[in-house]
Amino acid sequence: MKKKSTAWWRGWTIGCNLLLAMTLVPVNAFAADEAQQWRWSGVARVVAISDVHGAYDAMVRTLKNAGILDESLQWSAGETHLVITGDLLDRGPDSRSVMDLIMGIEPEAETAGGAVHLLLGNHEVMNLVGDLRYVSIEEYAAFSADESADERERWFRIYRDRQLIVTNEAALRAKFDTNRPPGFFAHRRAFRSDGKYGKWLLSKPLIAVINDTAFVHGGLAPVVAEIGLAGVNGKMKDELVTYVHQLGVLYDAGVLTPAENFYKHAAVLAALPAGIDRPADLRAAIDTVSDLSDAAIHDSDSPLWYRGNVGCGPLIEIDRIGPALAAIGASRVVIGHTPTQTRRVLSRLNGRVIEIDTGMLGPFYSGSGNALVIEGDAIAVINEHSPEVLDVADHPRRVGIRGQGISADDLHDILANGSIVSMQENAAGYADVKLSHDGRTLDAIFLALPRSRGFAPELAAYRLDRFLGLGMIPVTVGRTIDGKRGAMQFKPSSLVTEGERSAGRRGNSGWCPLREQWDAMYVFDALIYNPARSQQHMLYSPDYWQLILTGHSTSFDTSGSRPKYLKDVALDIGSGWQEKLTALNDAVLDETFGDVLNRRRLKALGRRRDRLLEDGQKP
Repeated sequence: MKKKSTAWWRGWTIGCNLLLAMTLVPVNAFAADEAQQWRWSGVARVVAISDVHGAYDAMVRTLKNAGILDESLQWSAGETHLVITGDLLDRGPDSRSVMDLIMGIEPEAETAGGAVHLLLGNHEVMNLVGDLRYVSIEEYAAFSADESADERERWFRIYRDRQLIVTNEAALRAKFDTNRPPGFFAHRRAFRSDGKYGKWLLSKPLIAVINDTAFVHGGLAPVVAEIGLAGVNGKMKDELVTYVHQLGVLYDAGVLTPAENFYKHAAVLAALPAGIDRPADLRAAIDTVSDLSDAAIHDSDSPLWYRGNVGCGPLIEIDRIGPALAAIGASRVVIGHTPTQTRRVLSRLNGRVIEIDTGMLGPFYSGSGNALVIEGDAIAVINEHSPEVLDVADHPRRVGIRGQGISADDLHDILANGSIVSMQENAAGYADVKLSHDGRTLDAIFLALPRSRGFAPELAAYRLDRFLGLGMIPVTVGRTIDGKRGAMQFKPSSLVTEGERSAGRRGNSGWCPLREQWDAMYVFDALIYNPARSQQHMLYSPDYWQLILTGHSTSFDTSGSRPKYLKDVALDIGSGWQEKLTALNDAVLDETFGDVLNRRRLKALGRRRDRLLEDGQKP
């Protein structure tokens, strides 16, 4: 038995000696070398793809059909600008081939008068900083020929010396090899700031604006409105460049190893023994990596990770994306990162957002490659399987998890016409129902309506949600069963109540911030005068923590004021709300709600609308 305690620090000291003659490369040197341009105008044709994830063959087919590549895989698009909104890497088998192809056509495009714009995605950044959770074994294998036995042996010795006790070196080596497969260390070396792919990726921006369209990986987060294009591509990107460079310094010294996950870097550095005389540049590297481990680029609200452009309801997101677009001088944004529900290119928020992540890595995402083509005012889509031009589809309404391919219209049809397989009353005052229609089954609830004719609050709440674009109330239709009038409402699966969510302190990973969703709920409840909002009627779809509202049977009172629980709540009535409330004029109220709300309730709804508009216009 051989006991180890401080031996690995002897290896660290040797590494320190190697650093004595080294000097840090200043961040400004990287920025100067990039000489990046982030805005282009007068571009006649733009083609955009996203989220290749190592799907080399699908990418090639897509680019060929879009006229970007010829049969020899050379640039054939003339002055076209090709934009790739990040995530070339991870999950798929051929990430290296993907990068090599893109690197190869960059100079060809420039010679032809065109351009290739690769934007950083979260997976590029993950590979650069050492978050390797999604690197496939095939990706490492692509680098195995570049990895020497001496390189692996060096890292094994450092690994071995860090063990407190070594009883069986052969078993230890087997564990080492399992967690660091062939090609692992060459892969990590290639993604350093001075490596072939690391240097290339670190020269790329996070956002580009071509004509009036912005391109970004995750989305235009509110931070974009705060710091603008130069702030995102400047300070935010510079912090990443600095981190990756200093990480290489720590690798060279053996202070950190490539196998240590990014999320452990700060903890490992914090645990370093005190009182050791370290070179100034090494101390600087330790401090920098510790400080920048939580840099803004890694935050869920950074442009690489943000999902609010897709996950927040229109009434919420329209007020968030507007300032961001204005700050960078664009009228719309093209995003990837979040695979579209239908695996088609989608348009959202009145065309302000175009979603182009269609799951190109088919075996993993069940999608295909699609290229967005922008020529003048026209936008179209070309799929990997055919050069036929397709339309951009509208982003579908989705409240709650449901079967793949079931649209809101499908839900209407099933709820209205489905055969009742089972129906069971419960103590909560409604019935749990299972419906079947055209081979599809669906869970629903049946809520009895008030006896008074012309008053159907659950139906009114759903219609109002649809008119406003709130996107929080499940599909609800009127239906009579055994002579009893009621509302049949879709019951999404796997819902979590607000009580359960708060008790478990969950929901922080939501695509749309919970606070923003609650603010929208407050305005809606003030509009419909809902006095009975409770934790049981605040439900969440835990796939991305979308707020779902139910229980509106006591809403639409004749009062013109707010419900008691909102008396002292400051309501956030932004421009999106004001636009929709203005459109909800008396004629619309009569036409849309005349059969579900009587005259007195319609007038009260109109008074509450007017009061909210007045509140929203106050400074």
